[in-house]
Amino acid sequence: QVHLVESGGGSVQPGGSLSLSCVTPGIFFRAHGMAWYRQAPGKERELVATITSDSATTYVNSVKGRFTCSRDNARNTLYLQMDSLKPEDTAVYFCNKDPKPWRTWGQGTQVIVSS
Repeated sequence: QVHLVESGGGSVQPGGSLSLSCVTPGIFFRAHGMAWYRQAPGKERELVATITSDSATTYVNSVKGRFTCSRDNARNTLYLQMDSLKPEDTAVYFCNKDPKPWRTWGQGTQVIVSS
């Protein structure tokens, strides 16, 4: 049973930082590539960052140099450090497998960037 629990969102001013976490109990976490996705109001869900099982990362151009994705296989946890946040980063952030996300999604964690 896939269970994804995202946390760490909040409301910050432009230029601020947030650190997101995704816990994946019951999954053989270390075997899977993972990713962070986000969905802004009125928009489709988009892929933000990926990380392979051996921690190679990729980022969508809009967050390169500002976001850092990492993982702790011992804790079955995925992280997203977000710095220099912009209003356009406002969205609900989700984690899931990459490639081929599981059908089950977590509740996500809301990030609001506003002055």
